[in-house]
Amino acid sequence: MADSATDPTANGSSGNTLKGSMYPTTTITTTTRPLDIMITNLSRTDAQAAYSQIASGPVAQNVKDQSAKTTAEFSNLANSRQTPSQPAATGQPLTHYHSFFSELLSWNNPRASAIAYVSIVSLIFVARYLDLIRYTFKLTWMALGVTVLAEVAGKTVLGNGLATQLRPRKYYTVPRETLDSLIGDVHELINFFVIESQRILFAENVTASAVAAFGAFLSYYLVKIVPYWGLALVSTTLLFFVPLVYTTNQELIDHHLKQASDVIESQTEQLRQVANKHTAQATEITKQYLGDYTAKAQQMIRGQTASSKSTQSHLNESDFPKAPKEGFNKKEEEESSEEEDEEEPLIAA
Repeated sequence: MADSATDPTANGSSGNTLKGSMYPTTTITTTTRPLDIMITNLSRTDAQAAYSQIASGPVAQNVKDQSAKTTAEFSNLANSRQTPSQPAATGQPLTHYHSFFSELLSWNNPRASAIAYVSIVSLIFVARYLDLIRYTFKLTWMALGVTVLAEVAGKTVLGNGLATQLRPRKYYTVPRETLDSLIGDVHELINFFVIESQRILFAENVTASAVAAFGAFLSYYLVKIVPYWGLALVSTTLLFFVPLVYTTNQELIDHHLKQASDVIESQTEQLRQVANKHTAQATEITKQYLGDYTAKAQQMIRGQTASSKSTQSHLNESDFPKAPKEGFNKKEEEESSEEEDEEEPLIAA
């Protein structure tokens, strides 16, 4: 009886109390269930609090802020695609990619510029270390194989192909507006490179043309020891980070550039003065030599004239033979007699 009185499950009922029992079963059942509910509620509350704390914490807030700033910078970069107000040296308008790349390389939107640089570098490494053409063929035959097997298996087992069930009601087509916009962007991009190459070739900006010439000179020798992908990586890095270094240290660089330009101008002025001095000396020497040669030539001419005159003064008439006068007189008489003979018949007639 003692055992049956102390055993809470001896009577087969958990909801009634037994005589002589100090701990009824109802006390146990009514205390364990609320504890579970409380623990569950507490765990859910803690999870929600932890999630809200993480979601509203400094890390999550920083991520949201950076994401919003990145989106804003990409919007600014996209809005910068406008035709510049300043035309080319020929007067023709530039493309909107001139302002776009100028905004991109100036690092006015650092997150967008950094993402663009990382994307280009990633594409260079992907093109170098991944055989894209081979993987494209592999993905193509795998995708086509899956669709063909699904279609054949569906028709064999179910009587209807699985690829047919997944086929859209209308195939996707490129809208004309999208295609026109894409063609316009490609046209503007091609014209950007064509115009810039001509501006560099004809030295519209002397500094840019000098930098391009120096880069081509280095590339001519580096291409012998550096592969093309390495050369593209170096060019991309210089193209992005040289403007960044300049904008970061603009005052210091401008100061040194001014000093260098002053030194070059002073040296150029000294060379110009030395060249003018030597030119003046050469001109004076040339004039002196020409004067000397002219005086000597005149003296020589005068000496020849004086010698000819002195030679003529020393000559006499007796030094020359006399001309025969009698022969000329006889010939004149004969000619006059012949003329008289011709006139007489005319008179008689």
